Amino acid sequence: MRAARRARPAVTRETAARLEDLPNVGPSIAGDLRGIGVSHPGELAGRDPYALFDALCAATGVRHDPCVLDVFLSAVRFMEGAPARPWWHYTAERKRTLAERTLAERALAERALAVGGRDRA
Repeated sequence: MRAARRARPAVTRETAARLEDLPNVGPSIAGDLRGIGVSHPGELAGRDPYALFDALCAATGVRHDPCVLDVFLSAVRFMEGAPARPWWHYTAERKRTLAERTLAERALAERALAVGGRDRA
């Protein structure tokens, strides 16, 4: 007969002592966060998850799977007071935000080209 597994007490942002205590954060993601200078859950509140993701990609020289960004979103939002949610809850937010950023970047690039073209005329 199998031994009954003890239920892990629900973590709160006040009781999270290690990165691995956070919902959706295992040893690999915790290592990624430590690699970019985040060593304690409390350091995530107020941080930009998109900037954290960009820092991870820059530090490792690899474009990581966007689901890592979803985990960063879930961890930051949790430490800012949101309820614990699965990382995929944040996929739609990530896609929407990145699409908006892409449109804004394109608009800036088009304006720069238009201004640059007038300066040469």
